[in-house]
Amino acid sequence: MAAQGAALQSSNAELVKCIEDLREKREGMLKQIADEESEKMKIQVELQQLTKRLAAINESLARKLDTKNEYDKVIQETEAAYLKILESSQTLLTVLKRESVSMTKRR
Repeated sequence: MAAQGAALQSSNAELVKCIEDLREKREGMLKQIADEESEKMKIQVELQQLTKRLAAINESLARKLDTKNEYDKVIQETEAAYLKILESSQTLLTVLKRESVSMTKRR
């Protein structure tokens, strides 16, 4: 019976050791979980900041694109008006030359 008691005591000591090992592993896992949760929180904060920044940049880009489109429109209208002025100037010059020649012939 003493042999059975010794075997039982040995098994008991081994079980206690295994339980302690499992607890140490659990504590290590708890630390890893806490570290990753902390990192996750930091990333979420960064993500919120980046999302806000992205929204602000998108708004700014939209305003600038609208302004650029307005510039394009004004340039196009101005160029069209300028071409009309050139055509009118050319027509005026042609008429003026014709009148000058006509007036010269009358003399």
